[in-house]
Amino acid sequence: MIQNITQNKNNPGHALSWYAASANDKRVRPSLLEDIEADICIIGAGFTGTSAALELAERGYSVVVLEAMRVGFGASGRNGGQIVNGYSRDLETIARRYGQEKAVKLGAMSLEGGQIIRDRVARYHIACDLVAGGFFAAFTPKQIREMEAHKAHWEKHGHTGLEMVSKDEVGKYVKSDRYAGGMIDRLGGHIHPLNLVLGEATAVESLGGRIFENSRVTDVEIGPNPVVRTARGSVKARYVLVCGNAYLGKLLPQIGDRMMPVSSQVMTTEPLDPHLIEELLPANYCVEDANYILDYYRRTSDNRLLYGGGIGYGGQDPKNLTAVIRPNMLKTFPQLDKVKIEYAWSGNFALTLSRIPHMGRLSENVYFSHGDSGHGVTTTHLLGKILGEAVAGHAGRFDVWSSLPNFPFPGGKTFRVPLTALGAWWYGMRDRFGI
Repeated sequence: MIQNITQNKNNPGHALSWYAASANDKRVRPSLLEDIEADICIIGAGFTGTSAALELAERGYSVVVLEAMRVGFGASGRNGGQIVNGYSRDLETIARRYGQEKAVKLGAMSLEGGQIIRDRVARYHIACDLVAGGFFAAFTPKQIREMEAHKAHWEKHGHTGLEMVSKDEVGKYVKSDRYAGGMIDRLGGHIHPLNLVLGEATAVESLGGRIFENSRVTDVEIGPNPVVRTARGSVKARYVLVCGNAYLGKLLPQIGDRMMPVSSQVMTTEPLDPHLIEELLPANYCVEDANYILDYYRRTSDNRLLYGGGIGYGGQDPKNLTAVIRPNMLKTFPQLDKVKIEYAWSGNFALTLSRIPHMGRLSENVYFSHGDSGHGVTTTHLLGKILGEAVAGHAGRFDVWSSLPNFPFPGGKTFRVPLTALGAWWYGMRDRFGI
């Protein structure tokens, strides 16, 4: 991954991805080179940080965002670009774990992340290839029954955009013989994620916010007037929001040790004949399957097939990304066996033991949010907004999230990766045998 970044002359500092190559805004923002002050200092210019910054800038606060690399450098600029509603654990599981009252409160927020994206794209005229519609593909009757149960539960929480799809109807959404049926989500969709976060960053700046790139935070001085330090400058602020997610590194281990970086791999084909890509994905919906370690794919605006999957616990990447993903793509679309793969990259997301985001405070004026566990596109937008609300004195929704228990991974840093991989192997075997 580092090699890809250093070789990217087209958009320096970003992974060598199709997103970076097709970014609307490739300008490099300045680094922090002085000591400044602001109402709010935000660490991390991904979806969580820019969502919080935009919420606060709209409320009239002075905002500074510090980014170690480039805006959207991490998972926010490398993911599959799918607007998937809800959380990494379904509302039934949340009710069993945390009680019905909290499930109702989280359920009431579960569609908001996607709506925040749609509203901001419209308000700030962000060109990010927003397309409506998502399809969840099932391999087995068991997965179909689970989708039916999820649909019924979702509808209790106000989600009316779901519709079951029979095996005979799958071809309306994806031309593949692999699936036994599925479910569509009319409130889902897909976007160019890097262009989305870049557009949101520009919106923050249009409201007076300041964003500094290549400004890695080296220390956070927690106190009545916190100070955030970089190698060549500092920000004294009333509030600090820590939004580094999987790229937080060794900064603030008291929260970083509660999540694990996990890599996911993505690739894009060369541009396909328009008739071919329309045949493969007629409705232009994004697709993800129902396996524990799932595949996800969609059309791009220039008629490529973007296909992702695979997982690397601890943030470890395979030596050959294409060799991991391409076989799965060919299982889905064997007619693409002669098609060239032009881009392949990976990115890390933050996984918690509970697979539920981890929010909280390190002090009265230092807040954090991370660990969206693979459902980050929508959840980060929601939680970034909630961070902004909390700073502005409306902490009711923040308190719901921060009250959820969070635990370290068993085995510590030495054994957490093999233990988690063992669990994933077990669930993968269950998927394979349909149990």
